Amino acid sequence: MFNLLPKDTVFYDLFENISDRVVASATHLQKLTAEFPRIDAAIQMIRNEEHEADNLCHAALDRLDRTFITPFDREDIHTLVGNLDDIVDAIDALVKRLPLFHVKNIPPGFVKQTEVLLAASRAVDEAVTRLRKSRKLSDLSDKLIEIHHQESVGDDNHHAAMSELFGGGIDALEVLKWKELYDYIEEAIDGCEDVGNTLERIVLKNG
Repeated sequence: MFNLLPKDTVFYDLFENISDRVVASATHLQKLTAEFPRIDAAIQMIRNEEHEADNLCHAALDRLDRTFITPFDREDIHTLVGNLDDIVDAIDALVKRLPLFHVKNIPPGFVKQTEVLLAASRAVDEAVTRLRKSRKLSDLSDKLIEIHHQESVGDDNHHAAMSELFGGGIDALEVLKWKELYDYIEEAIDGCEDVGNTLERIVLKNG
C-alpha cells in the first residue's frame, strides 16, 4: 500500500544538523585536552555549538507543532531531538567548570573518555544520517552496535577513574572536582546510547 500523504523531510535536515553539533562539541572537547591549558577558544566553540543546537531543537519542536504529517511518531521525534540536545548540554556544562574549578591538569583517564565520546558521537551522527533513507534495523545496526560498545568502554573507564580518585593519595578537593567532571562526560556518553536506543525504537516501529 502506497502512502500518498507527503511527509516533512525538513525534519531530517534538523536531526542531522543537531547531530553535527554533537560531533563538533565532542571534537572541540578532545582538542581542548590536547591543547590544555589553552582552553578558552575550545570552550567558546563549544558554547557556540550549544547555542546553535538549542536553536535547532527549538526549530524542530516548533515545526513538530505545526506539521500534520511527520516522518514518524511525534513522541519519537521529540525524544530524539531531546536526546541529541542533552549530549551537547552535558559537554557544555563540563567545559564551563574547567576554569571555574581552576583545573591545573587533565588526567589520562579523562583524555580516554574524550576519545570514547568522540567515537560514540560519530557513530550517532552516521546512524542519524542513515535514518533519512532507511527504516531497516540492519541498515543501522553496525552503528548502533558501535554506540553500545563505546558506552561499555566508557563505563569501564569511568569505574577505573573513580577507583583511582577514591583510592587515597589525592587531595579531597581534587576528588570532588574530578568526580563531577567525569560524571558529566559519562552523562554525555550515556546520552549517545540514549540516541541509539531511540533510533532502534524508531526503525523497529516504522520498518
